[in-house]
Parts: sequence; structure tokens; C-alpha cells
Amino acid sequence: MHFGRISGYGAIECLSVNVRNSSVTEIMNEKNQKNVGFISTRLAGVDGVSLETEKWAAVFKKEGWHCFYMGGELDTPPERSYLVEEAHFTHPAIHEVYHKCFGLRRRLPSTTIKIHQLKNRLKEHIYAFIDTFALDLLVAENILAIPLNLPLGLALTEVISETGIPTIAHHHDLFWERKRFLTNAVWEYLNMAFPPHLPSIQHVVINSSADNQLSLRTGISATIIPNVMDFENPPAPPDDYGADVRQALGIADDELFILQPTRVVKRKGIEHAIELVHRLDLKSRLVISHASGDEGPTYEKRVRDYSSILRVQTLFVSDIIKDYRGKTEDGRKIYALSDVYPHADLVTYPSNFEGFGNAFLEAIYYRKPIVVNAYSIYAVDIKPKGFKVIEIDGYVDEQAVLQTRQVLTNPGLSQEMVEHNYQLARRYYAYTVLRQKIKNLLLNSFGG
Repeated sequence: MHFGRISGYGAIECLSVNVRNSSVTEIMNEKNQKNVGFISTRLAGVDGVSLETEKWAAVFKKEGWHCFYMGGELDTPPERSYLVEEAHFTHPAIHEVYHKCFGLRRRLPSTTIKIHQLKNRLKEHIYAFIDTFALDLLVAENILAIPLNLPLGLALTEVISETGIPTIAHHHDLFWERKRFLTNAVWEYLNMAFPPHLPSIQHVVINSSADNQLSLRTGISATIIPNVMDFENPPAPPDDYGADVRQALGIADDELFILQPTRVVKRKGIEHAIELVHRLDLKSRLVISHASGDEGPTYEKRVRDYSSILRVQTLFVSDIIKDYRGKTEDGRKIYALSDVYPHADLVTYPSNFEGFGNAFLEAIYYRKPIVVNAYSIYAVDIKPKGFKVIEIDGYVDEQAVLQTRQVLTNPGLSQEMVEHNYQLARRYYAYTVLRQKIKNLLLNSFGG
């Protein structure tokens, strides 16, 4: 199947495109090849969209598909990648459009013109992506759900409408779930493309609440595919590289290592973790693995101030914890998160809202006890399956403090909890679940 470029579009400027043509030719020579293209604003780092895309790609490869990637930031193989700077939500032109469309009730005619100029340029790139890699299927990773890059969502919607190319729209969170998108001057665009209601699109959401709301608001039916991890293959034992993690973080042998494996953003509820550590009255350090990212430094200052007020030793270590190993500019070791988890005594996950909860699954995967705030998706979709966690419900109470102290001082209790959780997760959140769901979607698009 081949979806040709729309007539009337000009040649693409190649400055912002990263494709190694000789390698592409070699890849494309395989007979009867099936090709899937993943499109997102970025597919790099340890954000939930990038992590889940990597897992989906692994399943597609196992099913015999060749995977290709388009985005504004990519850490995918260059010969399979199509890099377009304007696809990233931080691109200056895209960022400017965002600020002129959200938080306001009306937009200027000049903003409308700019939106369509960017849309048309991105549309041409999407056609070129499809042509370059002879794509049979597209997977839109959150770009038809969250309008951080409004022109990209509009461009992809028009391409799908014009070609009828089979598409899976993988929605990690929907715009109406985020307060910052609700005051806007682009309701007609949101109704058109976030998400679009087109016959060649199959919609996927990651929790039952999103499924209900999507149906109620748009009439679109969706498939629920939760986030997963490779529970059929436990993590490898720690190697020599990560043996000195505690020393690198400055955690003494007699101190507890409490890990907050998230970005420093408001919805993560990190104050709860700080209060819990304070009330435990045990020698410990709270380690926050990720930076604030695109949401700014204001909340991080709040977390630092709160830690100081409660005299909790809180470490912000995003400079030496990444999604890869390496060296900092001053020569320090950079650790992957997989190097860090084995050393933690407890994981805190006191989020007020999550689309699903990757850090929850990571804690289960690395067999660590976890403190969870009963955010709505956990309460509805995860808790009923029977996981054993230390639970808070909006605030830290004495019961949570006592239970945490028990788990930290009773290795037998901790071991029983984590083994129980691992076996449950293997049943509900393993790659086998994802594999079967994706096979059903492919059957719907292409038949037996």
C-alpha cells in the first residue's frame, strides 16, 4: 500500500530533516515489508509518551513490522528517523502560536494565518515521511489529544482525511483533562482535530475514565490499552556500573534511600512525599530523579522551600540521572533510572493526577514498596486488581506514616508486598497484554 504526495505542494527544505537515504534504501529493499510510522512532538527521554512508544515499537517489531519515527526531537535510529524542528512544541513559532491561542478568548487574524502556514509546512513533511518510508500505518502518539503543537495536530488530521491511511491514535491524556487548555481561542480546531472523528482512525486510550469521556464528548469509541512493562522478563541484576549509586548521591549506609521517580511538576504532589519523610522520623534522604521540564521552575522552588521548612534532606539529581549512561561535562557518571531503582528502599508516588502511572509500574517491576496517593485512575483502574501499597488519600495521615515505618523496618513484610505486586502486574500489565491488543487493532485495519 502506498500513499502518494498531494499534488500542488512544493519541495521540502531539507535543513530540518534527518534521513540517511543510503541506509533507508537498504532498509526498504525487503520484500513484502510492512511499515509503521510513529509521529509525536518528541520521542526522546523518559517522558511517558516516549517510553510507551518504545514498548509499542518493540511489539510491532515482534509482529514483523518495520518501525519509523517522525518528531521534533528523536533519539531513534537516524536511518529510521525523520526529524522536523517545527514538530516540537518548544519550537519558537509553535510556542508563539500556543501563547496566542491559550489563556485567551479571541485570537488575531494574523495568528490564524500563522497557524495555517505552519500546518501546511508540517503537512508536507508528513506526506514526505509517508512517502520516504512507504508507510502502511501511522501511530499518532498524543498529538491528536494534547494541542501543545496545534498546527501539527491539524496537519495530521488533514493528511489522514485526504489519504485514508490506517491510523492508530494513541491518546495518553486528553486536552479537557488539563486546566490550561480550557480557556482558549481555538475551539473549532480542538473540535476538529483533538481528536478527529475519521473512519480510518482507531482510537486508543490508557484508562477507563478517558474512554468514558471521549465517548460522551465526541461520540468516539476507543480501545483501552494500559501502560505496560516487560514483566515476563524481570530486570537484570545490578552490574558494576551502578554499584556506587548511593555514594554518588551522598546517601550514607545508615540512611534510607526514598525515591521520587518523577518530574518536579505540581500534579506530582511532591509535598506529600516531603511530609511523609519528615514524619517518619527515620534517618533518610528523598531523591527526586527528574527536572521540572517544560513547566518551569516555580514549583521546584516551592518543593525546595518546603523541604527546608520541614528539614528534609531532598536531593535534586536530574543532572546525573537520565535515560542513558554517560558522563557530565565535569566528568561525573550519569546513571540510568534502571541503575537507581535497585538501591531505593521505598518509592513515593503521591500524584494528584496521572493518565495512568508509569512510575507505579516501574516500582512494581523493580520490586520496591510504594506509597501512592489515590489519584482517580489508580482508584478506578489499578487498585481493584488487588495491589498492596501504602495508600494516602489526598493527605498524609498517621496510618500511612505507621504503615510506611513498618514496611521500612520489616524486610519480610516488604518482600511479601513486592512479590505479590509483581505477580499481579505480570497478569495485567505485561507485554503479552499489549501484544494481543495491538494484534486486534491490526486485524481491524488489515484483516486476517
